[in-house]
This record gives sequence, C-alpha cells and structure tokens, in this order.
Amino acid sequence: MNNLRLLTGLLAAVLSGGGVCAYGQRVITLEEVYDSAERNSAQLRPYFTADEVAAREVAEARSAMLPDINATLSVSYIGDGFTTKRDFSDYERAPIPHFGNGLSLSVNQPVYTGGAITAGVDMAREKSAASRLATELKRDNLRLQLTGFYLDLYKYSNLRAVVEQNLAQARKVLDEMNARYEQGTALRNDITRYELLVSNLDLQLIKIANTLEILNRNLVTMAGLPEGTIVVPDTTILNRSLPVSSESGWAADARSLSPVIGLARQEVSISRTAEKLVGSDRLPKVGLQAGWSIDGPILVEVPPIDRNLSYWYVGVGVSYNISSLFKTNKSVARSRVATLRAEQQLEAARENIDIALHADYVRYMEAYEEVRTQEKSVELARSNYSTVATRYAEDMALITDMLDAANSQLDSEQRLVNARIDVIYYYYKLLFTSGKI
Repeated sequence: MNNLRLLTGLLAAVLSGGGVCAYGQRVITLEEVYDSAERNSAQLRPYFTADEVAAREVAEARSAMLPDINATLSVSYIGDGFTTKRDFSDYERAPIPHFGNGLSLSVNQPVYTGGAITAGVDMAREKSAASRLATELKRDNLRLQLTGFYLDLYKYSNLRAVVEQNLAQARKVLDEMNARYEQGTALRNDITRYELLVSNLDLQLIKIANTLEILNRNLVTMAGLPEGTIVVPDTTILNRSLPVSSESGWAADARSLSPVIGLARQEVSISRTAEKLVGSDRLPKVGLQAGWSIDGPILVEVPPIDRNLSYWYVGVGVSYNISSLFKTNKSVARSRVATLRAEQQLEAARENIDIALHADYVRYMEAYEEVRTQEKSVELARSNYSTVATRYAEDMALITDMLDAANSQLDSEQRLVNARIDVIYYYYKLLFTSGKI
C-alpha cells in the first residue's frame, strides 16, 4: 500500500510539473500571438457578436418580402337586446342567440412599396458590411497594440542582457580596483565611484524586470494566452528581411485595403440607401389581398338570425400617404445633407491615411539609417572602452575616463537595441496603416 501511495504521488508530481511547463516560459511568435487573440481575446468578442446581429438583421429585412397573414378566432356570449321608441318609451325585450363565434383569415402580399423593402434589405446588408469592417479595424488596432507589447518585451529582454553584460564588466573592473587598492595603487574614492555605477546598474535591472513583468501580463491578457504564460519573443524576428517597397505602393494598398477608408466608404453607401428609403414614402404602395371570414349569429337582421355568415374576397390594394407630399421633403433634404457629410468624411479619411502613411514610411526609412549609425557607434564605443581600460590598467587614464567609457558603451548598445526594434515596429505600423497587418 505504501509503495502504491508513493507511485501515485510521483505520478501526480510529474503531471503537475508538465502542466507548469505547458503554461510557463516558452517562445511564441508574433503570428501565434495574433492567432490566440483572434480566438480568445475579450476585446474582439463584442465585435464578433455585433457581426452576427447584423447578419440576422439582413434575414429580418428580407422577411418583409413575405406575405402578411393574419388569423382571428373569437368565441363570445351575447346578451339579449331590447327595442324602444325614439323617446325611449315602449320598452320591448329582443331575444338574441347567446353563443357568438367568429373566424377570419386575411393575406396581404406586397407587390410594390416604392422601393422601401428593397432599400431596407440593401440597408441591412450595408450595415452588416460596415459591422465587419468595424470588426476588422478593431482587430487591426488590437494587433498593432499587441505588436507594441511584443516588441517592447523583446526590447527590454535585450536591454536586460546588455545591462547584465555591462554589470559583469563593471564588477570585473571593480575587483581589479580592489586588488590595486590593496597594493596601494588605487584610491578609495575611485572604488566608491565605481561601486555607485554597479549600484545604478543593479537598480536598472530591477526596473527592467518590473517592466518585463507588466508587458508580459498585458500581452498574455490581451492575446487570451493561458494564464501563467511567460512569453519569450522569437529571436529570429530581427533577422527577417523586411521589404522596402516604394511609398506609392504602400499608398495604393491603403486605398484599397484600409478598413478606415472602407468603413467611411460604406457609410457613404448607407447614406445613399437611406435617401432611397426616405424617398419611398412619397410613392404609392400596392399589394395583393385575399381574405375569408365566418361569423355568427347574423345580428344585422331583426330579429337576429341564428346562422353563420361566410364570405371571401380577393383583390388589389393601393395606399398612398398624401401627407408625405409636404412632410417627406424635409426628410429627403436631411438625408442628402447626411450623404454629403459622409462623402466629406470619406475624403477626410483618405487624407488622414495618406498623412499617416507618409509619416510611417519616413520613420521606417529613418529607422534603417538609425540602425546603421548605431552599429557604428557601438563599434566605436567598444573600441574606446577597450582603449581606456588598457590605459587605466597602465595608470595612464583616470577613473572618470573609465566611467565615461562604460556609460558611453552602455548607452550606444541600448540605442542599437532600440533602433533594431524600431525597424520592425514601423514596418508593422505601415502594415496597420495600409490595412495589411
């Protein structure tokens, strides 16, 4: 029994350990983050539901083409009546059959509604398309936000490695200083100043760790990843060969693919359909009608006849709202102004996309130049640090020179990390602005 309990405990430990690994630290690509957000993000669920509601509204609008069918059934108790002279004298009781019944059935099939039904269906379809574009825009915004978290996570992970490397280097120099101090060839003040550098690097590591924890939490939550996941950015992302297309190519993609422009264009279409819908009020409505009814007793005769009266009819019904001649004009004028406003908003959206696209493209090209410049700066800073360290070891440089060289090297390496990440970020920003993210 003891062996069985031990085996069970070991098995439970293995299984629980496997669960921790499954949701612990692991490499996740940016595309996997997008896929997880598509399936699990709470930010997108209301938009997916809105798409479903809009699709059902299309089906509801189509149902207006179907005939209206009404059926009525009634059963009643009819009390006796009475007759009098016109001055209410000479009262005389008038017996009436007490059981009353009624059954009627009517059908009305719209034939011509002035375009109201067709415009209603078109309006529902256009609103459904607008809902899908709104969902696409929200998805793109979420992806850009997740990209920012992901690249910041990568940036601070690299920054931590840079700081750790400089910290190890600083501690090595500090050990050498202590050895020289014991030999009487270094000042205590120099050691104190370098200890301050080490302390500042330690504090910087703590801040970086806290920032990484916040970024990871934001990314995991918004992407709908399993709780407890520690995202390790894909290191190959920096090695990708990102295309350097012309600005005109990006602009052409934006005009055809941007959900911002698409949504504005859809609003124009909705406004034009609304004009047709309002204008349909000024046209007559035509429908086919048919009906059948049976009622009893027949009370229009005196004395009443205790029998059922049945009749049926078929025909064409025409209705016209005469008041629309002087009421609808104002609604039509308002709809035309609304359409003009939608067209102006479309033009403004195109202009805003052009402005944003130009800025993103300039920053994208600038980021490439920044990387080239910072790579040269890092090379020079490392060479300078090596030279100063050699001169300091030979008592040919001051501690301030060592501090300046160390700070310059750390600063240049941090700027290089940021520059490389900026290239990727502005590429994805171009994808977002052009509607291709």
